[in-house]
Amino acid sequence: EKTVGLMMVGDAMARPIALDDINRLEDVSGPRLSPDGSAVAYSLGTRNLDSDASVSDIWVVSWADGKRRKLTDTAFNSEWQPQWRPDGKALAFLSDDTGDDTTQIKLVAASGGKLRTLGRMPGGVEDFVWAPDGKRIALIATDPAPVATKDSRGEDRPAPPIEIDRFQFKEDGRDYLAGQRLRLYILDVVSGKTTVLSGADEDVWLPSWSPDGKSIAFVAKRNADPDRTIDFDVYVTSPQAGATARRISTLKGADNDPYWEARPDWSPDSRKLVWLQSGADKWVNYEPWQMVVADLDSGKLSTPGRIDRSYYHPRWSPDGNSLYALIEQPENTWLARIDPLSDEVEYLTSGKRFALQYDIAANGRIALLQGDEQTPHAIYALPGEPRVLSAHNEWLRDVQLRESRDLVVHGADGTEIHALLSTPAGYDGKSPLPTIVRLHGGPVYQFSHEFMYDWQLYAAHGYAVLGVNPRGSSGRGFDFARAIFADWGNHDVQDVLAVVDHAIEIGVADPQRLAVGGRSYGGILTNYVIASDRRFAAAVSEAGSSNMFGMYGVDQYSAAYEIELGTPWHDTDAYMRVSYPFFHVDRIVTPTLFMCLQSDFNVPCAGSEQMYQALRSTGIATRLIIYPGQNHQPTVPSYLYHRQKRHLDWYDRYLGKP
Repeated sequence: EKTVGLMMVGDAMARPIALDDINRLEDVSGPRLSPDGSAVAYSLGTRNLDSDASVSDIWVVSWADGKRRKLTDTAFNSEWQPQWRPDGKALAFLSDDTGDDTTQIKLVAASGGKLRTLGRMPGGVEDFVWAPDGKRIALIATDPAPVATKDSRGEDRPAPPIEIDRFQFKEDGRDYLAGQRLRLYILDVVSGKTTVLSGADEDVWLPSWSPDGKSIAFVAKRNADPDRTIDFDVYVTSPQAGATARRISTLKGADNDPYWEARPDWSPDSRKLVWLQSGADKWVNYEPWQMVVADLDSGKLSTPGRIDRSYYHPRWSPDGNSLYALIEQPENTWLARIDPLSDEVEYLTSGKRFALQYDIAANGRIALLQGDEQTPHAIYALPGEPRVLSAHNEWLRDVQLRESRDLVVHGADGTEIHALLSTPAGYDGKSPLPTIVRLHGGPVYQFSHEFMYDWQLYAAHGYAVLGVNPRGSSGRGFDFARAIFADWGNHDVQDVLAVVDHAIEIGVADPQRLAVGGRSYGGILTNYVIASDRRFAAAVSEAGSSNMFGMYGVDQYSAAYEIELGTPWHDTDAYMRVSYPFFHVDRIVTPTLFMCLQSDFNVPCAGSEQMYQALRSTGIATRLIIYPGQNHQPTVPSYLYHRQKRHLDWYDRYLGKP
């Protein structure tokens, strides 16, 4: 039974999702099964509106009955990345409740109680993993930054100058790389003593302790000029100071890029390792990630279950006879089991689902973090039919939530393009709707059947939402992704416009009330689209750029630029080709809202500022919004609310409020 703006759900009348609901959403992440599989620990992110901060706590849910309890409760601080001590009697996790703006490892009994700090690293801890004996921890810690000295009043003097001589001299979230490195340490849990294992002039990531406790695998770049390549490698070392690490991977390309957040995983007998591998350096991140297995005795490498899709988070089964991984498909990501001998891939989940993380216990139980368009990520119990263990966000049961319709469109050259279409509740298809075209970041990423609050909000306000996965997107294989290699804003723009044309042809999209928007590469692609086509009445370009000459050395991707485009002084034509929205800004007539994050080294504000200034110069309606102190992923609740409200205000203003 439907009415205007309301829908019957069970015995209750559902309401449309609202702008204020953005602060009610709870984010489940990092599920970790206890050693005996009887419980799952996880992190729950919420928003403290008093301090205007995103915070998180550690929760535990029972496998048997789904009863959950809050293990930490620090309203103004965060705990995350829980890991059970091997005996199952306690959990360690990362915490910023340290009193000195650093992140440290803390421990709490599985039954709850007082938190205890394990060691203290002056620069803070980035990552950690327990040793099998539960007496040691391998951790990654940051070198401390120089500290400002005090004057005679006890006030801070100005910070010391920043001196850098590296090619890679900045990174989002780490600021300027002025000598501070990510180092591998061994922490003795009882004494608090630490021993450094990594070298003085290298960064190390993703430690993984072998089940027999004799070795640690980790990721590093130890080639001649590491900052100028994407050539990450997997190494194995003994957990003693001065031990020589052995390189296990052989590809001159990305082996276990830390960006993928998947540590190398040991087989139960400690004789094999599995990790993720991309293609050669020259393909940057366009080639789908595959699994690589190394036999440490023979040195032999294999790529089990190789398919033209990306794998995520590979893990060994408890018996060591098979592998598990998440595998990306068009618009979905599923959990699969892979036979390394036959290469057979068996999918354990299916349908319109987006799986993000999982964990496996020794008894074969699996805790899977997945969601769909009407369900934010929740923890499910496997094997068998997925059973909800811990969902949170129960309040959404009384809210109208929309599903997307899959579209398949053939462009002018015959290329098959996929898109997702959402329409408002009660839409009868008899009249066209004002339509917001959404463009994803990456570019090698895709829109999936996942819960997206902004799409739900747009639909609740009467807009159709059209999410396009053009060439360059993931989920469709190597050739589909690399079609835009060094040619951004060409094929992908054609694909976006082909999908828009189709939405108009089927009577859903109103050609007089079209808007387009995206963030990161989605912001960049928004600029390409409005510089190529004048039909859009409004645009929102977030964390984007258009003058790639101006991005070289300003963002963190100089090495990637040189691999894909060359250098601005030698390959001027390539840089000019991908910078056409800026150098042909007089083609743009679309009123455009630009948004950026002040401390973003991924896509710095300079990109939005340049385009804003150019549109101001040409007299096109525009506005620039800068969020202070934020990196590429904003976290301040009031900023997230403000961002979403400004989206709606801009679209309502230029499309006519539905």
